[in-house]
Amino acid sequence: MNDLQMKGLQMDASTFSHSELLAAELMTNGYCIERELMRISQVNALARDLDGSFASTPRSQGLFYGSRTRRFHGLLARSPLTADFVLKPVIMELVDQILGPYCDRVQLNLTQAIEIEPGSEAQAPHRDQDMWPIHTPGAEYLINVMWPFTPYTADNGATLVWPGSHRRQEEMLIGADEAIAAEMYPGDALVFLGSTLHAGGANRTSVSRRGMIISYSLGWLKPYELPWLAYPPEVAKGFSPELAALAGYRAHRPNLGTYEGRCPSALLRPAMHEGAVDSLRPDQEDLIRAWREGRLSEA
Repeated sequence: MNDLQMKGLQMDASTFSHSELLAAELMTNGYCIERELMRISQVNALARDLDGSFASTPRSQGLFYGSRTRRFHGLLARSPLTADFVLKPVIMELVDQILGPYCDRVQLNLTQAIEIEPGSEAQAPHRDQDMWPIHTPGAEYLINVMWPFTPYTADNGATLVWPGSHRRQEEMLIGADEAIAAEMYPGDALVFLGSTLHAGGANRTSVSRRGMIISYSLGWLKPYELPWLAYPPEVAKGFSPELAALAGYRAHRPNLGTYEGRCPSALLRPAMHEGAVDSLRPDQEDLIRAWREGRLSEA
């Protein structure tokens, strides 16, 4: 394996884990394509589970989505096979490395299936992080993972990505000649940052392009998809603890996303009569103890 440029230094790639190498590529280019990350049989099985939803979902509306696309959400409730993609270990490690420094925990931002029909026009270029109006310099808010159910080609609407655009965030638009079509096959995955300029491509073929996008965001942000409506307690009770936490059933310190003053994971356990329970970061608890013990001086 070739040496990899990581954080401005030449380092031997063999000394790093798979997810660390992906993280370095992601932070260098703003995107990466991981080939054969899932077995084709797994992709095909999930796609079959979602066939009925594709068939019954009306076309989208609006300038952003386009009138010749179909989109639906809540994929964990539509097929239990979605969990294998959401919790793919190398993806979770990558997400933790990129987003972990800026939050107490990460969350699912959305699970969305997308069909781009023949004749669909290209989507307007955009950065997904612009859903949130305030940005912390140097922090990434979001990581997207696009999983194709059918081949993605330059002709049928493969996602267009602008390499390096995460370092050019002051530019709303970048020339089309700088974009690349993320061509992939089922089993591959396109990973890109919320700060990376991208767009769905135009479908100039006679066959639809289908796939799904799973995105992860900082746990203190309001997600695109409201998790407790997508996965109410009676659904989330069937999730593993890790999956339930991603789907919103874990408080984010300090005391964000609680229910009746408690971590919402309590909704997934047998009924308990408890009062409100603090959920603070260790540094916040230390500060309160220091104040109570008189170890803080007035400024």
